[in-house]
Amino acid sequence: MSGADGRRPIVVGVDPDPSKRLALSWAADEADRRGLPLRLVHAQGTPTGGYRSGEVRPSWEEWNRTLHGLGDQVLEDAVSFVRSRWPALELSTLLAEGEPAWVLHEEARSAALAVVGSWHLSKRRGMFSSASVALPLIAHAPCPVVAVREPEHTAQQPGYFVVGVDGSEHAAAAVDAAFEEASLRGALLRALYVWHPPLLGVLDEHAAVQECRRVLSETVAGRTAAHPDVELRHEVVRGHPVQVLTEASRHALGLVVGTRGHGGFPGMLLGSVSQGVLHHAHCPVIAVPS
Repeated sequence: MSGADGRRPIVVGVDPDPSKRLALSWAADEADRRGLPLRLVHAQGTPTGGYRSGEVRPSWEEWNRTLHGLGDQVLEDAVSFVRSRWPALELSTLLAEGEPAWVLHEEARSAALAVVGSWHLSKRRGMFSSASVALPLIAHAPCPVVAVREPEHTAQQPGYFVVGVDGSEHAAAAVDAAFEEASLRGALLRALYVWHPPLLGVLDEHAAVQECRRVLSETVAGRTAAHPDVELRHEVVRGHPVQVLTEASRHALGLVVGTRGHGGFPGMLLGSVSQGVLHHAHCPVIAVPS
């Protein structure tokens, strides 16, 4: 659902737990920053009319009405929270029946971004707070998906974003998104090519690293001209991609990765790297499809 003027909204999954507002806050900040509408979505996996029969007892209908009432209250509370900080933001809401991952995927078809919460799997799971929602979205959504399991780190100045580069078209899309985010925030951008040596080693490690540097330089070439306001720092780092990117995220505003890429990470799909940093990153993770 686009705005009245055709602008694609930022869609955010609203967790029923009012203490979990990180994703909602991030999405509202981003919508305000970009001048986009914000769409608040809450889904309930309740039976729909198509699954009911005449034999269903009235208690099921009463239960369904109760859940809908609770869902409406969740969205009303979320709207009040947003209005208290961003009174001029254009808002819309959706209370839907269905699995949250599926509902958000459908909403993402016409969205600029889809935003969800993501906490440690050992913690109590909310409807929009586990990888069971974030991972399917990252794998299939047509727009970037932002998983907010930790707040942005603003204490270190200047602030910076981190983007993982592997030479694939998916990584190139991530670099474009990272430049855009850094430009919007007036932040630095760290572009990292993580070289993960194969188990059997290589004959010429120096040559391998030089090739990584070449690919990294080619990937960022031209983008600095399009974003002259963004200071770029790029480097090749030896190690495991998930570990290196996770450590780099420790003081970052955000970590940007492509999905379904390969190349610089031998024997490893970037999708698996995306999953790894989703669980371990110390800042919001922005997963960008090609």
